[in-house]
Amino acid sequence: MKLVYQVKDRPPFGKTLVFALQQLLAILAATIAVPAVINSSIPGAAMSQSAALFGAGVGTLVYLLFTKFRSPVFLGSSFAFIGSMLAAFAGGVSMSVGYLGLILGAAFAGLVYVIIALIVKKVGVNWINKLMPAVVIGPTVAIIGLSLAGNAIGDLTTGGLKNALGGSVCNSYVALACGLVTLFTVIACSVYGKKMAKLIPFIIGILAGYAVAAIFTAIGYAAKADALKVIDFTKFKNMQWYPDFAFAEAFKGNYNFGEGGSFGTYLVTIAVAYAPVAFVVFAEHIADHKNLSSIIEKDLLTDPGLDKTLLGDGIGSLAGAFFGGCANTTYGESIGCIAITGNASVVSILTAALGCMVLSFFTPFVVLINSIPKCVMGGACIALYGFIAVSGLQMLHRVDLGNSKNLFAVSSILVCGIGGLYFGFGTNSITGGALLNITSLAVALIVGIVTNLIVNNGKLSSGEDGLSSAASEMGKVDPETTEIPSRKSKKK
Repeated sequence: MKLVYQVKDRPPFGKTLVFALQQLLAILAATIAVPAVINSSIPGAAMSQSAALFGAGVGTLVYLLFTKFRSPVFLGSSFAFIGSMLAAFAGGVSMSVGYLGLILGAAFAGLVYVIIALIVKKVGVNWINKLMPAVVIGPTVAIIGLSLAGNAIGDLTTGGLKNALGGSVCNSYVALACGLVTLFTVIACSVYGKKMAKLIPFIIGILAGYAVAAIFTAIGYAAKADALKVIDFTKFKNMQWYPDFAFAEAFKGNYNFGEGGSFGTYLVTIAVAYAPVAFVVFAEHIADHKNLSSIIEKDLLTDPGLDKTLLGDGIGSLAGAFFGGCANTTYGESIGCIAITGNASVVSILTAALGCMVLSFFTPFVVLINSIPKCVMGGACIALYGFIAVSGLQMLHRVDLGNSKNLFAVSSILVCGIGGLYFGFGTNSITGGALLNITSLAVALIVGIVTNLIVNNGKLSSGEDGLSSAASEMGKVDPETTEIPSRKSKKK
């Protein structure tokens, strides 16, 4: 798909607001889900979802500043750091210490990114293209979408209202109907829509799915049939009208670490919990920026440069955690939204970031978005995750899969990633699970790199990264069906 708005284009103000809302809808569910998971796992924890939303906006703004507004990337709460966040609360003697641990942990993760950025600035990025050519990075990007497919399908049959056991109240087929309405509306708008409808398929699709869910829910309450209750309207009760920022929670309370405890010991605990995860998230950072590069037909690793994107991600994550408590990361959902709509304008991302910060103080809006049932978001995410997967596969367009060397590299990545191979180290005292998880994406990437080196006798490839071929392929478009308002757009 050819881009309708390039990175430096400035869509009309009204369209920009709508595009920003679409980006917000794409990332919001996952962003506010992280504090919800922490609150359900830690007794007494009350992380603010509004604060997490504000932190995502701040983090994205910092990223855009470091990349000089050349990279349309949105940062949101990272699920990779959930185990680290649980360790921060588990090691603290009070909630205040736990919140302080969240901020310090993000600082350690950001420090890892800063160190890597300095190394990249010194040695350049050619080694990355050689270490991760198209035969490696292509299937890795595909794994980002495919590994999330299970989440989308699971959400597709799940409503928002839960019973006492935490299960969905509504009938799975009712939820499925709402999700499919969302999906097919997104598809119809993307394929057959005219002008604005083609650019905002997710807004229209989510509104359609939510409307159907609301109708089912109204009938369910009228008929006293729980099987039809899809939307949880109880979320609108006891709304808090301002975010509880992490730094405010950290600076109030008791810092007495007790007998045998010390701040130094706690600091080491936080460093061990956060720093290794940053190396894992680094793999996702590379894959996401490679994917976006293929979509916008511009190598972001060289312009603005990997050192700039890493600094923006690391410092942005720290800034976001200072307010929201959640370390941030690049969002594949946002990239998928760009791929489907053809809108890569960084102004839209900037507006979305500012919108997050403003709307975080408007609790009814946050609650309204939070009330969108999983089935509706699942329908939208099928399209989002699918496009991410396809973007990765398009990087393999000119890779000779008849060559057994390439075949082994691609197949090992796909099987490890889709199969969910991961490694866990240590034991979390709260959950009983691993303290550090090497995600399936990171494992698949490592296996792919090692396999590619083995089949090539330990030699790095020529550095052909496949971005140009993928970009040219994505640039093919039917001029009769696609509007390209380049003459109407303003340049920065």
